[in-house]
Amino acid sequence: MQIPTSLSPSVGGLVYTVSRLIVIVLFEGVDLLDVTGPPEVFSLARRETDEAAGYDVVLAAETMDPVTTGAGVRVLPDATFGELRTRAVDTLIVPGAVEVDDERRVHPLTDPGVVQRVRQLAARTRRVTSVCVGAHILAAAGLLDGKRATTHWSTARQLAEEHPAIEVDADPIFIREGDVWTGAGISACLDLSLALIADDLGEDVALRVARQLVMYLKRPSGQSQFSVPLEQVATTRRVEDLRHHIMRHLAEPLTVADLAACAHVSDRQLTRIFKTELGTTPHAYIESARVEAARHQLESTDATLERVASACGFGTVDTLVRAFRRRLATTPTEYRRRFRSVPG
Repeated sequence: MQIPTSLSPSVGGLVYTVSRLIVIVLFEGVDLLDVTGPPEVFSLARRETDEAAGYDVVLAAETMDPVTTGAGVRVLPDATFGELRTRAVDTLIVPGAVEVDDERRVHPLTDPGVVQRVRQLAARTRRVTSVCVGAHILAAAGLLDGKRATTHWSTARQLAEEHPAIEVDADPIFIREGDVWTGAGISACLDLSLALIADDLGEDVALRVARQLVMYLKRPSGQSQFSVPLEQVATTRRVEDLRHHIMRHLAEPLTVADLAACAHVSDRQLTRIFKTELGTTPHAYIESARVEAARHQLESTDATLERVASACGFGTVDTLVRAFRRRLATTPTEYRRRFRSVPG
């Protein structure tokens, strides 16, 4: 798609300013930060480049009536979908919305009307993005088929089950597949917006904006979501008992044979139970639990890495470091530096 340009005055003469129309989709129950985060990032890009960025952010909805977000805050649209029918869209941002049932399970919302509008807008958009569970809307619109995509870890399994044509990866904070980008948790909308700015204006501008936001300087797309997904809902008491057993005995070896004996099943049956109920292997689940426990110790205590490794069942610091690199794409020392909540 040809992006329109216009002349803009600057010191020393005229320079070309690229006009980029960014449309954020509004609908009832939408997550508030999904909507408000990206405009803040793009506004800072304009400031850091003396308006040369040329971003024009528009909140679009079916009507001009106020939209009530999931947080209860009402937001006014800038335009209706109909009014955008003749405008060339550079970037479409699709936020998400969820409902939570009585057992605190999260379910993404995919209103058919919103899905249809997104499908129509995407057909004339240079770049399509989703934030958090907004990936479910892109998927319902058929925009992720044959692509690798991410979403919030709590709904990743549902996305994969409902849309087998999508390669779902719940680990990265965002994924780019050509001109389609998907982001993970709600706060990842900031990382995704920074990545879009870097794609448009270069790494230097994105880093300057990150500094203004007091963010970790532009996390790469492969950066893991900093919350290990341990909250899958078990459908049997046996699996729930196994999970509690693991958490109570993290410092111990916890072999497959030990867990199988605890559950009174064979090793093979235990592996099958973990795969069916939790979508992973016993070894991978135990490592996730240990990383999660280590995260909390690094955030809230001044324990040495040796003590953390021992208390969480890693045995050695080297094993702890390897697990952090594998699960979170960082080191325990770097993680503590960024997320430490006690004086140090």
